[in-house]
Amino acid sequence: MATSLPEQPKDRRFQLRATAREETLIRVAAERRGINVTEFILGAAREKAEESLTDQTKFVLDEKQWKQFMEALDRPAREKPRLKKLFAEPHVAKRRS
Repeated sequence: MATSLPEQPKDRRFQLRATAREETLIRVAAERRGINVTEFILGAAREKAEESLTDQTKFVLDEKQWKQFMEALDRPAREKPRLKKLFAEPHVAKRRS
């Protein structure tokens, strides 16, 4: 049996601007799903945020790719003179000051 987390108070606000066409599109889509506009927008934004973060933290490899990845990790490190030179330079933001 799945247990859900206790409901937290929704005490934060977002403000956004939309065109009349965007507003109509969102209202119609929310209505067809049987939810209000806030639930629709927040749900879509939350899904997109989770997807964006997952893309940065998780990747999937098949068996061949996994083997190649592990072999690359196991190889001894090599010195990269151009990379070493690049990292020796001041950060681009610090060069302008």
